[in-house]
Amino acid sequence: MAMQRRVLLATAATAAITPARAQPAWPTRPIRVVIPFGPGGGTDNLIRILEPFISRSLGQQLVIENRAGAGGIVGTEVVARSEPDGYTLLAVDSTFTINPGLFATIPYDSARDFTPVVLLAQAPVVLLAHPSVPARTLPELIALAKAQPGALAYGSGGNGAPTHLVGEMLKFEAGVQITHLPYRGTGPAMNDLLAGHVPLGVNGLSASAPYIQDGKLRALAVTGDARATAFPDVPTFAELGLPGVDLYTHWGVLVRAGTPQAIVERLYRAFSEAVLRPDLRDRLAGLGFVPAGFDGARYAATIAADTARFTAVIRRANIRPD
Repeated sequence: MAMQRRVLLATAATAAITPARAQPAWPTRPIRVVIPFGPGGGTDNLIRILEPFISRSLGQQLVIENRAGAGGIVGTEVVARSEPDGYTLLAVDSTFTINPGLFATIPYDSARDFTPVVLLAQAPVVLLAHPSVPARTLPELIALAKAQPGALAYGSGGNGAPTHLVGEMLKFEAGVQITHLPYRGTGPAMNDLLAGHVPLGVNGLSASAPYIQDGKLRALAVTGDARATAFPDVPTFAELGLPGVDLYTHWGVLVRAGTPQAIVERLYRAFSEAVLRPDLRDRLAGLGFVPAGFDGARYAATIAADTARFTAVIRRANIRPD
């Protein structure tokens, strides 16, 4: 009987330690980061700045792969179909929360197929006016738009882009008719705004900062709860009585659902420590990033809230993809 008890105890002890021994070491090879946009954009710039620090932290090279197409859907699908082993990551911006409401069908489920790892950074969006526009403040612009319904127009980065949604939020909240002019990206939209071919524009504050500082464009209002540090004289939409004009571009990293929690947590530590490094603060700020380093639970809540809110805007404005 004593012998049988010793055998059972030994068996139980072996079973208890077997799962721990069965866990493979991670990472043992390079890690791919899929960016579902072309090189040179905000997501690409942010990940490439962080890559050396994350590679050093994880002890393996972070390999960046740009897979642009269909507003980010092509690259996102690549990760949705990958193995949940932590070797394929997805880096996205706010389009990840816009696409479910913008497209009738997408080949993945944003909530079911991914596990959020970290919300890396955020950035406000700004409403811009060419100097030829007589309105110098947002209240003056609203008054002008009400006096001339449909006469004013704003350019955005395209149908369904975050900059488009901010323009539609402004129209809803202020009760004005302003014509939307979609461009193939924010670059062409900004070129026409600078040339005075379109009177108004919506863009990320970071990309607009040089033109605001040089007086080539006028900043009327920014999104967010507080004024931008670099432009303390530019009021927020909220303080001007338009709290519903509320969109912060955000950037984050996700993995395939089912990835072991231990891997998710290690990735979170590596990415959050990198983006919050004091020696990177000025460099990131110069590109318009406000470092966040929020964990997966907080990022998941942001994704869920923004997806619902942006879908409502898209449906109300009857927005269709380009």
